[in-house]
Amino acid sequence: MKVTKLVGTCDIKNCPTLYATDRDTLLAQGQTPTDHGLQIPDHETVVEIPMDLIRRAIRENLI
Repeated sequence: MKVTKLVGTCDIKNCPTLYATDRDTLLAQGQTPTDHGLQIPDHETVVEIPMDLIRRAIRENLI
């Protein structure tokens, strides 16, 4: 899979970030919340990313 960084909240590697893949999908890097109360299957996960990051990606026509 080829991954391309679209937008992040900082220039270092440990901040919420959105990536595009060559599979026409997005990858989201963010915090793993523990207080969501959802039942997530073992083969899936949930990450939390700031809405400002999504808005910035849309504003910059990245997604």
